[in-house]
Amino acid sequence: MGRMGGLAVAVGAALLGAALTACPAWPAGAAAGAAAGAAAGRAAASSAICSSSSHRALAASIGRDIQAAQRGRVSTVAVAVNDPGLGLGCWLNRFSSFDSASVIKVTILAALLRKAEDQHRQLTATEAALARSMITMSDNDAASDLWAELGRSYLQHFLDVAGMRHTWLGPGGYWGLTQITANDQVVLLRLLLYGNAVLDPASRSYALKLMAEVIPAQRWGVPAGAPADLTVHVKNGWLPLATHGWRIHSIGCFTGHGNSYSIVVLTQDNPTMAYGVATIEAIAQAINHDLHIG
Repeated sequence: MGRMGGLAVAVGAALLGAALTACPAWPAGAAAGAAAGAAAGRAAASSAICSSSSHRALAASIGRDIQAAQRGRVSTVAVAVNDPGLGLGCWLNRFSSFDSASVIKVTILAALLRKAEDQHRQLTATEAALARSMITMSDNDAASDLWAELGRSYLQHFLDVAGMRHTWLGPGGYWGLTQITANDQVVLLRLLLYGNAVLDPASRSYALKLMAEVIPAQRWGVPAGAPADLTVHVKNGWLPLATHGWRIHSIGCFTGHGNSYSIVVLTQDNPTMAYGVATIEAIAQAINHDLHIG
């Protein structure tokens, strides 16, 4: 891939494809009962995806719509939604691991800002230029430079202090192969949105500003369906490999009207990039619509 894109460095030899398993045929008399059972299971699953002690009907509606948005899609999906103003959280496959592709660049940025805080200094001009290029244009070379500057030891230290306990750094310089979960991506976005002991207000504001200035061509994904008068802070990632096809991810924060919330959608097993983007946007459209109608 070129300088700007979803992966850190060339991945090398393609991974082996996953073996397909055959599905047994249903017994002749069991189809109706199986369909009814599956429908009941989907209803129970959708109600369990989202919860809110004060907005239970809204939570149930969002859960149903997340399930409906991915129905018929071959994508493997993890979803997280966090809206403290509504006391609402949604979790689907929250601890499933995915190759990070370029969404890890937000973690790299946060670690860079924390290290500058530790050293009681501002970012250097070079660091600031690399950070801007890495986030707003998804510049892979900039990400590799900052990954190398920070070093694995400090990056792991940041994950520890941030409470991102289900994130595993990629080998060597392969930051795009870091293993991430929807759970930890929401942990990271909460550190950017709300006061905490990990990142000071200036660092949080700086990171959110860069994510709000991502170039138009890369503002797909979780912004789908968001009201135009909200500020959208987004970072996406994309990476094709022989196993599990295209990894297509989108993480974002939404601010305005005195409220803020975050959405994470991670996907793999997409046959094309466009297919993965469509899967994410169908889910995000449903979430954003329900949150603002609700």
